[in-house]
Amino acid sequence: MTDVLLNIGRAANASGVSAKMVRHYEEIGLIPKAKRTNAGYRMYSQSDVHTLRFVKQARNLGFPIERIEKLLALWQDRRRPSRKVKELAALHIRELEERIREMQDMKRTLEMLSRHCHGDDRPDCPILEGLEKALPLSGTRRSLDGTRKKKAAFGKP
Repeated sequence: MTDVLLNIGRAANASGVSAKMVRHYEEIGLIPKAKRTNAGYRMYSQSDVHTLRFVKQARNLGFPIERIEKLLALWQDRRRPSRKVKELAALHIRELEERIREMQDMKRTLEMLSRHCHGDDRPDCPILEGLEKALPLSGTRRSLDGTRKKKAAFGKP
C-alpha cells in the first residue's frame, strides 16, 4: 500500500505548522528531506505530518530545537528508556521555573517604577529613569555563557 503524499500546503494544514516552518524543519533536519515531484514540488508523507505535529507540540511547550531533536530521537526509538525522556522534561521544567521567576522579577520592577510615575503632563518619568539606569532585578539570572549569577536586589548597589 502506497503512502498518500501531501504537498507542502496540505502538510502544513494537516500538522498545524506553517509552510515556512515545514521548510525550516526540513532544512535543519527535524524531518527528512521531502520527496519531490518531477516539477520539483515537495511532497510529505503521513509520517512526516505526524512528526510535524510532534514538533509543534514540543514547541508549544517551549522546548528549544536542540532538545526537540533529542525528544524526536527518543520518540522514534521504541526501545528507549523512559527515564531519558523524563530527564529532558524535568530539565525543561526547571528552566521554565527559572524563567517564570525572572519574569516575576521583571513584573515587580516595572510595577514599582509605574507606581512612582505620576502619569501626567510633567516630563519627569521614573519609568524612563529606571530604564536609563538599567536597574538590576532581584534573583538569579543566567549570563550569556549559561552560568548562573546572583543579581543585586532592586535599589541595592
